[in-house]
Amino acid sequence: MSERKILYVEDNEYNRKIVRQLLSRSACRLIEAGDGETGVALAQQELPDLILMDVQLPKMSGLDATRRLTTDEATRHIPIIVITSYALSGDREKALQAGAASYLAKPYSPSELLAMVKQFLPGL
Repeated sequence: MSERKILYVEDNEYNRKIVRQLLSRSACRLIEAGDGETGVALAQQELPDLILMDVQLPKMSGLDATRRLTTDEATRHIPIIVITSYALSGDREKALQAGAASYLAKPYSPSELLAMVKQFLPGL
């Protein structure tokens, strides 16, 4: 099996570092983007197996980026997990309406994120 790719779109370096360390022992390559526009471009270029998408991003919100990717023929098959610290009433529904496959609220436990990633990438 070829190496799996996960794209993590997150503007907070500390959060990216945590996920980088969490996935460092898995059989996947982590691609990182610090804003929504770069995230969309990298998704279209790299065609990752899974996308972890923050909501509050510079240049383009995570929900707008999710909408763009789920309506693009080349990327619509890629599952997107929306991750946000803004777990307000209705945010889950907004994420799913934008096309996200799943939703995770911060703070989350590392095992919770890993379990969700493995749900979309079995055998990881």
